Amino acid sequence: SLCSFQAERTPRSERKRQDSFGMFDGYDSCSEESTSSSSSEDSEDEVPSIPASLPIIKNNGQVYTYPDATCEMCGMVGVRDAFYSKTKRFCSVSCSRSYSSNSKKASIMARLQGKPPTKKAKVLQKQPLMAKLAAYAQYQASQQQQNLAKSKAVPVECFDWGRYICSNNLVGAPVSCFKHVPMGMCWGDLAEGVRVEVLNSDTNLSTKVYWIAGIVKLAGFKALLRYEGFDNDTIRDFWCNLCVPEIHPVGWCASSGKPLVPPKSIQNKYSNWKAFLVKRLTGAKTLPPDFAAKVHENMQFPFKKLMRVEVVDKTHLCRTRVALVEQVIGGRLRLVYEESSDDFWCHMYSPLIHAIGWSRSIGHRFKRSDVSKKIDGQVDAPAPLFAKVKDVDQSGEWFKDGMKLEAIDPLNLSAICVATVRKVLADGYLMIAIDGSEAADGSDWFCYHSTSPSIFPAGFCGINNIELTPPRGYTKLPFKWFDYLRETSSIAAPVKLFNKDVPNHGFRQGMKLEAVDLMDPRLVCVATVTRIVHRLLRIHFDGWEDEYDQWVDCQSPDLYPVGWCQLTGYQLQPPAAQSTKLHTSKSTGYLQTSPIVEQNGEHHRIHENLPSPHQFFFPDVS
Repeated sequence: SLCSFQAERTPRSERKRQDSFGMFDGYDSCSEESTSSSSSEDSEDEVPSIPASLPIIKNNGQVYTYPDATCEMCGMVGVRDAFYSKTKRFCSVSCSRSYSSNSKKASIMARLQGKPPTKKAKVLQKQPLMAKLAAYAQYQASQQQQNLAKSKAVPVECFDWGRYICSNNLVGAPVSCFKHVPMGMCWGDLAEGVRVEVLNSDTNLSTKVYWIAGIVKLAGFKALLRYEGFDNDTIRDFWCNLCVPEIHPVGWCASSGKPLVPPKSIQNKYSNWKAFLVKRLTGAKTLPPDFAAKVHENMQFPFKKLMRVEVVDKTHLCRTRVALVEQVIGGRLRLVYEESSDDFWCHMYSPLIHAIGWSRSIGHRFKRSDVSKKIDGQVDAPAPLFAKVKDVDQSGEWFKDGMKLEAIDPLNLSAICVATVRKVLADGYLMIAIDGSEAADGSDWFCYHSTSPSIFPAGFCGINNIELTPPRGYTKLPFKWFDYLRETSSIAAPVKLFNKDVPNHGFRQGMKLEAVDLMDPRLVCVATVTRIVHRLLRIHFDGWEDEYDQWVDCQSPDLYPVGWCQLTGYQLQPPAAQSTKLHTSKSTGYLQTSPIVEQNGEHHRIHENLPSPHQFFFPDVS
């Protein structure tokens, strides 16, 4: 038959993925445990190789930049390759000119005195190594202070990711898993074994000196580094964010005239450090020469202060209103509503924000503003700045009002609930409501695009061994979709209308990351991927009970690699201390008036005597 022919042509992996997506495509169970176990085991056995696209260090004589030259005019000690003149005898053009002038004077004086002319007016004696270093340190001391004053230091986070990872033998999700973060699209082949030039902290010198280090372990933006020469000795290992200005590709010191000085702990380990470095580094990989420039470019964000956007109204989730960009940090936006001091945080690629005029174009409810005059500098954010959604064809079989499905509850992101399509909008957008807990006025309907990874066909949870939250008050447990559809005289939305794309996201169970607490979206917390179902991730906030876990898509802009907060200057929330957990909530706004109450061991949403449950999804930040 045609069906069997199509099944034969469909790869087994794709058939499993489709079968485990919705009950109406079959009942063959294919949860993430069965589909990903073999691949994860294979990945653990594989030794990560350093791909060939990173620059290869060549034996070109430029890798070693130990102070090896003395200016014949002023006596400044430095690197010969950075000196001037063909013979590399002078540290600057002025010294070269002064020497030339002095030579002429000396030659004239010698002739007047009847002495043979000399080629050098002043020849400095060759200095011992430590004298050279001392002179170099003295020369750069003042410049170092000026540079420190001018440079903008990367904010230091109070949470020590390195110690946390090492003490628990943890794994951080790779930067390449996060396409929306700086360097996410060009992180490329950075891996263990790559060499860099970094500040040498194991020295008695009073000025900045550098040494080669290799990446021992990677966790997001963070790398565990070990100085060359320590071999398997871990005593001087240190963690560093690879995107900070102090990290350089091998060869940077040579081109910048900076000295490479071996750590004092191993200074006497080799008699010829230059030969050691040439032998050790030839053929190894290092950062691209434009790595720092790419980091700087990726840290520029298109949204600016006073740009106007349309954003979901946190007091009425079913509508949008105008808000102004007040602050931009790492691509995250602090938005303030017009005619209000209320604000909240979201990423610039969040599906919650849109260009001015979006609501009218798709038929979404919108709260008009009474502001008649714009503040100076206000401008509507250009439409190309916002996240794009896939084009869909609504002319054929499509969602209809009343169809049933499963959806992540935006008021309780740990739950996937029985839900209903309440209204079909233009451009593929749908208004969804959670069965059994709707507000009478529909103010808790929420807008999802038909391709959203947060909505699923009926049966998705059952087939993938996820607990489905039945409608509040529904007593026929365990919940069965066939019975519920018959009792409500409803039909399930066809499976083929849902987004089945599963990208090769790279996440693995147990990986560490930094994640937004969507119940209080100003907070970015230490978190763990505890479960993977196709493209759906279960995010656990370290130190908190499982009830605060949240279901998030693998491409969510609210997930970040380890070290993102440090890189961007955003405050990272450390794991909760046992003494602070008790029965309180993670977020302050959620603690004060929670829309979730516990009855008979079960959690339920409530609407009575509360301002509006939507403020708990987008709480006040004041």
